[in-house]
Amino acid sequence: MLEKPTLIGSKIVLRPITAQDAAAMYASLFDREGMRLTGTQASFSFEDVQRHCQRVENADDRVDLAISIKGSPDYIGEVVLNNIDLPNRAAGFRIALAGAQYYGKGYGTEAARLCVDYGLQVLKLHRIELEVYDFNPRARHVYEKIGFVVEGVRRDALLWDGEYHDAILMSILNQANE
Repeated sequence: MLEKPTLIGSKIVLRPITAQDAAAMYASLFDREGMRLTGTQASFSFEDVQRHCQRVENADDRVDLAISIKGSPDYIGEVVLNNIDLPNRAAGFRIALAGAQYYGKGYGTEAARLCVDYGLQVLKLHRIELEVYDFNPRARHVYEKIGFVVEGVRRDALLWDGEYHDAILMSILNQANE
């Protein structure tokens, strides 16, 4: 089983997601803007979310961490290294904050940096990749700020409210582990 660490930053704490996070995670699924930014169109029941939380606690191919503001255990989002391929030293990355009240405060930037650093330095990953939609320049700016570079575009990858949007492919490579 992959270690699910607790990572402490100046504003936030990243800790392993547990079944106790299911209620807050489920509530975040009703944030329309958050759903749009992540391209999430599926509906999930509370039981689905509970099963997901239980499954990720022991998963061998992913590290799911809850984002909490320092001094509070409350879930305000999540950051994930998924599809971890240790033989190829590669993984995917995603992040979601639980609502607009958490945007623009630096929580996402710090969470992304902590998680990516963990992947590159502790897991010794060489490559971490992500997709960001063309209507989310704020997230793209954060990713570029921590070292991700654009690799390409999946044209018309998301149909949202009758309009197609591109998915921008980005990655960060670990030159230090060569």
